[in-house]
Amino acid sequence: MSRSKKGMDKNLSNVIESLDKTPVNSHHAQQLEQDRNDRRHQDALNHDATEDMNPTHMGKV
Repeated sequence: MSRSKKGMDKNLSNVIESLDKTPVNSHHAQQLEQDRNDRRHQDALNHDATEDMNPTHMGKV
């Protein structure tokens, strides 16, 4: 495990460390790129604030 520097978020420093790798071949490069895409997709899902603000589909209470 890596140690975080004072004032830095440990989770963020681990993400940076995992993304800061040099691929050894094309297959490894593809795996690293997919990992980056997966992280971006998960981040977008985590920050999706859309809600159904139209309650017309719900039955009468």
